Amino acid sequence: MKNILILFLFLLPVLTQAQRKYVKPEFVKNWSKPGKHPDHIVLNFSKDPATTISVTWRTSKDVRVAYGEIAKSHANPVFISRAKTFKATTENLNYEDVVSYYDRSNPKNNTFIDLNHNYHSLTFQDLEPNTVYAYRVGDGKIWSEWIQFKTAQKKDAPFSFLYVGDAQNYVLELWSRLIREGFRKAPDASFIIHAGDLIDDAHDEHQWHEWFMAGGYIHSTLPSMMVPGNHEYNPFVQQDIDKNIRRLSVQWNKQFTLPDNGVAGIEETNYYIDYQGVRFIALNSNMMIDEQTQWLEEVLKDNPNKWTVATFHHPIFSASRGRDNSTLRLLWKPIFDKYKIDIVLQGHDHTYTRGRVQPYEQNLLSGQNVKDATGTVYVVSVSGGKMYKVKPGWEQYEALRDRIGNNKQLFQVISIDGDKLSYKSYTAIGELFDAFDLVKNSNGVNTFIERKNEAL
Repeated sequence: MKNILILFLFLLPVLTQAQRKYVKPEFVKNWSKPGKHPDHIVLNFSKDPATTISVTWRTSKDVRVAYGEIAKSHANPVFISRAKTFKATTENLNYEDVVSYYDRSNPKNNTFIDLNHNYHSLTFQDLEPNTVYAYRVGDGKIWSEWIQFKTAQKKDAPFSFLYVGDAQNYVLELWSRLIREGFRKAPDASFIIHAGDLIDDAHDEHQWHEWFMAGGYIHSTLPSMMVPGNHEYNPFVQQDIDKNIRRLSVQWNKQFTLPDNGVAGIEETNYYIDYQGVRFIALNSNMMIDEQTQWLEEVLKDNPNKWTVATFHHPIFSASRGRDNSTLRLLWKPIFDKYKIDIVLQGHDHTYTRGRVQPYEQNLLSGQNVKDATGTVYVVSVSGGKMYKVKPGWEQYEALRDRIGNNKQLFQVISIDGDKLSYKSYTAIGELFDAFDLVKNSNGVNTFIERKNEAL
């Protein structure tokens, strides 16, 4: 009896912790309100990444004129005396009764906010390739710190980048550790891809503030390529709720400065960028699918790069139970097949799945069905704190699923060097979870090298 009592007392803290109800943290009033000091500073590629870089930031409405300064960085701090000053474009965001929280099941739970502050944006041009620069932003008196970045090379050259799926929930609480561990694991990464659902409620200024705070200086020194997820689309005002209309986050086009070479009407959500021998194609899987299908064909038809990477939110091959995106698979996958897209990076399903289907040439030689022939690798990953369950296999898609994962916050480091693409997926505590290589052959078909056995 005494031993049983001792065991119970030993297990009591464990039982208590297991049954503990989660308490969401609260923030002080006006925590997310902007001031005169620049915040939400973010770098984006909007033109040639070897010679330009775009920076966007937020202030209160009182800052009506803003500037950016830039100089080649140097070990000697006197480099700042050679900085050039450029005037930024300033846009006011001013709306009343914007839908902040949207509850489809109970309209009485909807909440509304007023927005009135400024965004400032600037594209630094005529930069030298493969060069470290430092910049700062401000109103001429109140400035940010000097922040460094490096321009791309004009030629094909080795590089790596980070890719993450949905941040969306518990962003400051849990996504912060993930994105910081990713930056720690790959400090020389050239940029980061966000595959949609950066936050949960499209127009919520508080949630956007969480996203910027969680990433901190990473956003301002590591350029971001992002696409919107379904949670970047919500009703904007009460009339939208009444008519069941969803609109892109009111902050999106003002707080990011992304390329405008996509389909008209969905600017800065659909675009492409060429970076050191790789064409990166960003698609908006929420709307205007037919128009993007035509655009995608044109962008791939004239593609001089050795490698091609596509990213969008809703997976071609769904990873979670009860989900399927048949329209995307019907329209986009045949184009990926035709032009031998190397890898597709997706989100949405809040779990991890990595798989592929056979390359076109292999199907011809084996006499198998050519209809679904492709050498593309498809990845679905999640970086935030909300998790779903993996669905059964991809047999219904005639695809091979190589690796799955449940209940894991993950980030991916992808490196490209000549004819080799190396992929590694890590957990939020830096453990290797998945890995493979692609080696490009002379006929354009990739040799797949499985390395998941190296992971824990």
